Amino acid sequence: MADRSQVCSIWVGSETGILKGVSLSKKQAFNFCEMSCLSRDQEVCALCWGDQHETEVLVGSVNGTVKTFSTEKGIFTETRQCGDIGQGKFTGLAVTDSSLITCVESGLLRVWKEGSTDTVEINAGKNVCRMRQNPSQRHQVATGGKDNGLKVWDLERPDAAIFTSKNVRNDWLDLRVPEWVRDMAFIPNSDKIVTCTGHHQVRVYDPSSPRRRPVLEAQFGEYPLTALSLPANQDSVVVGNTQGHIAILDLRKGLVRRCLKGLAGGVRGLQCHPSLPLVASCGLDRFLRVHSLEDSSLQHKVYLKSRLNCVLLSSRDLELGGSGEPGDVEEVKEEAEDEEVWNAMEKVQEKPEKRKGEEMETAECVEKITKKKSVEKITKKKSVETITKKKSVEKINKKKRKVVQK
Repeated sequence: MADRSQVCSIWVGSETGILKGVSLSKKQAFNFCEMSCLSRDQEVCALCWGDQHETEVLVGSVNGTVKTFSTEKGIFTETRQCGDIGQGKFTGLAVTDSSLITCVESGLLRVWKEGSTDTVEINAGKNVCRMRQNPSQRHQVATGGKDNGLKVWDLERPDAAIFTSKNVRNDWLDLRVPEWVRDMAFIPNSDKIVTCTGHHQVRVYDPSSPRRRPVLEAQFGEYPLTALSLPANQDSVVVGNTQGHIAILDLRKGLVRRCLKGLAGGVRGLQCHPSLPLVASCGLDRFLRVHSLEDSSLQHKVYLKSRLNCVLLSSRDLELGGSGEPGDVEEVKEEAEDEEVWNAMEKVQEKPEKRKGEEMETAECVEKITKKKSVEKITKKKSVETITKKKSVEKINKKKRKVVQK
């Protein structure tokens, strides 16, 4: 298992509770879990790196457990109970130097200090959809959800949010515009934050602005946006929606630069590579895709058999394996997760298709048989008519003889 996990450069969490590792250099995908105890409450809903060296992956499940997976050993080394099903799914995981940060849908934001039973609890409001960490200031996180605007929290001063967004002005009917923050990201080398909403809006907030309203707003499509990620160039954002549409938007002008094609289901996970012009996406169609941000071409496509929730990229070159050589990948094969079940099923073979010549011969035979039956039917009908006429003539002759005798 250690050999498999060390060559994986992309990690994906599935609805079935399986952590999947994909090696683009080896052209393989692997499952890391215990198949005997899989259940729906082990669905993976959040992933993050456990350390800066990327030797650990933290896996958040629906049942409230956070598992630590070692990429060097290829096994799960630790399991923590950080919540329960009643509080909702994990909407985000993060780590600081000595603490684990978790957030659930009910709005309970917790800081779990290593080696201590004491936790810091923050109420981020109801219906939280996402929690993200500031990569430059790791003690800051942002939260947002349905009817729950963007908030930025300083975990060293957890009493109140250091920034709370203000909703946009009422519409032309003087009605309140609903808020629905689905995802967010901190723009590097600035204080700005970009969000995407369930009302197909992309907004940029500047906490230093006294207005607290968006300083830029753009729209993409007509369907709810579900995920976003910032590329390495920092002047654009990649967003995905519930219809499987992914677009690159310019953060300076608020315009759509280009769209990425090839998806067939709603996007649930989206992440750009930190240094390369690549973006990985996954969702309901069970495929992991890697697109180029330069020409929008599809670089890799991996079928992983389960509906996928989240994706995590390594900071190294995705196509570098253990040998350090890049690989040209066209198709990635996954290790079977239910091979025994399929092997036990009875094989059903389809009938071989008839060739064109055979089909023509069959048609000719059918036509001959049809003609023969029609001829036999006509002959039989004529015979019946002849017999009927003969009987009627005999009957008339018999009556004539009786009259002559009288």
